[in-house]
Amino acid sequence: MPVLSYIIQQAFNPSSSSSGFFQQWANPSDVFSVLLILGGDVVARALAQLAGSRITPVAFSFGWVSYAIMAVVHAFGENKLMPAADCACKVINGHNGFVRDNSSWIISRIMRDFETWKDDGPANRPAIQTHIGELLKHEKNSRKIIEQSNRAGLRISIYKAGNAQPGYPGHDWVYFAGFATVIAQLGLAAIPCGLYGHWAILVVTIAGIILSFATGALPQWTREKWACRRNAAKTVILTRGNGSQHAIVILGTGNGLDLEDLATAGSMSFPSCLTRCATVILAALWILLLITAAGIQENTWYLLAIGSIGMLDNIYVAGASRSPKNFGIPLQFVEVIGHNKVMKALLEVESRYPRVGRSMLRTFFPGDLEPEEQVEWDKYSKLTKE
Repeated sequence: MPVLSYIIQQAFNPSSSSSGFFQQWANPSDVFSVLLILGGDVVARALAQLAGSRITPVAFSFGWVSYAIMAVVHAFGENKLMPAADCACKVINGHNGFVRDNSSWIISRIMRDFETWKDDGPANRPAIQTHIGELLKHEKNSRKIIEQSNRAGLRISIYKAGNAQPGYPGHDWVYFAGFATVIAQLGLAAIPCGLYGHWAILVVTIAGIILSFATGALPQWTREKWACRRNAAKTVILTRGNGSQHAIVILGTGNGLDLEDLATAGSMSFPSCLTRCATVILAALWILLLITAAGIQENTWYLLAIGSIGMLDNIYVAGASRSPKNFGIPLQFVEVIGHNKVMKALLEVESRYPRVGRSMLRTFFPGDLEPEEQVEWDKYSKLTKE
């Protein structure tokens, strides 16, 4: 039988497998092309973090080809580029209590990272945690309350809105890390060019960096990210909802953004011929770069190292905690009101900031109030009307 004779004629050669492994690990030529297709979500989040100005330092890394194709789908299907908000929270109007589910990337990150930025500010300002401790010490059975304060109650942090800067990408370590990564990538790509005259890796790296920066420079990023009215005097409350231990009250000063508007940004449509054409062209160029990179057969470890450095930077950028000022929303700390009883915390807020405490009432107490609680709220309602 021909098949059997063919099998018999094949020489027993165990070294063929080892030589194949050796060649692949010596110059893994196909791996970089495959990795360019993986990790598009990381690239999308890194772009959302840093987008705003004409220079968006998102590194050239794995995942760009996948993202470029997804961007075309979003630009034509949903008419937008920004990814969905990744932290569920609610935005409450501080005057009438109207509640919106947030769909804004900026607001979701402000809420998600609150634990890291809440005490950010001047050194002489009391920290929120210290402030809460001082408030709790004045309560009866303070030892018991302090022990339970990390598991129950409500802490309401009051801030004033500063002068908003729509389009400000935030010049912090997260932003400048992209430039450091680009310099490191170019330096690494120059090594095989200088040592062996192999310039292909340097060309692919430069092309990838240019395409990365061009994608982040699209004007639609700014339109979507700060899709709201300016110079708002509206007071809003940010919270994750019933059961959350934190609420953020932002007092309107006439200089900030309308965060109630911004909360609906993710559900809006931003049709743009420029964006559609640009995403198609960029996707085509990324695919051409992928094909070009697949043809590199020598010194491919340098190419993998360049992509790995960029991927590490994008992972860091995508998940990094940032303060509101790095999204163009500076906040000035006023005070914090906390109590292990949520109702008492809301009443205290209402006594200092009329209508604000009541605006949160139905979020934290959706059912009927106790008679004595209703009496307290009726008392504040009369004072507000007067």
